[in-house]
Amino acid sequence: VSFFVKSSTRSSEEMFYGEALGLEAMYACSQGGEDTLRIPKVFHYGDYSTGKGSFVIMEYLNLAGRSDDVALGKAVASMHLAPATEEAGNPTKAFGFAVDNTIGGTPQPNPWTKPNSGTQEWVEFFRDHRIGHQLNLAGDPYCSKLWDEDIAPRLHLLFEDLKGEKEIKPSLLHGDLWSGNIGSADGKPSIYDPAVYWGHHEAEWGMAWCAGFGQKFWEGYRSLIPKDEGFLDRKPLYDAYHQLNHYNLFGGGYIGSARSDLESLKKKLNAKEKS
Repeated sequence: VSFFVKSSTRSSEEMFYGEALGLEAMYACSQGGEDTLRIPKVFHYGDYSTGKGSFVIMEYLNLAGRSDDVALGKAVASMHLAPATEEAGNPTKAFGFAVDNTIGGTPQPNPWTKPNSGTQEWVEFFRDHRIGHQLNLAGDPYCSKLWDEDIAPRLHLLFEDLKGEKEIKPSLLHGDLWSGNIGSADGKPSIYDPAVYWGHHEAEWGMAWCAGFGQKFWEGYRSLIPKDEGFLDRKPLYDAYHQLNHYNLFGGGYIGSARSDLESLKKKLNAKEKS
């Protein structure tokens, strides 16, 4: 086994705790079967004995470029279908994660929802700890008003197809899946630099606008996880989280894209109330 070591002048709790837990969860959810991701095993992380800095030791992967998109789609679907277990870091089958982490440089809060959570808990989690959180950071009055008055109070209407047998169950998400975080190792698809948490599998596609997922990818993914009825209605919701995050990181025109997503959600909700 070859090792890869990352080090920092900051403490392990600040720098590597969240990353290590995220990789450990992805590793646990990518074992067994052929259609799985190649995720590096984490061996150890901690602070140097001198008290100056920290490190994480993981398996070295000989990373290469993106290869088979059908295999990638199946492997991501397999991770999403992996059960929430103690080994994977989610013994209570909740949404959230064991630690708050970051998406890019933005803090990402991950408080656990109640045990055996379903659709209602997911809607509340995403409302408060994803869109609401990013809007608080953005400070854009137009978007905040649109969200608070026209969308958040009716958000549950976008999830009416996901009740009963289709109740949302926690899936482990990479959380920041775009083309720069996708490659291959040892002939298998690999994804890295995650912002891991347990959520609705559809939320994984909020960065699809810069991930290059083509027909072959979706063919692989949908062979294991079929598209739900309300997928396209919910897409602007999951896109908005990442557009707002990009605005909070980089400024500029991303706020216009976020506004468009929120306006689209308002129109969809208006149509649902009329039908």
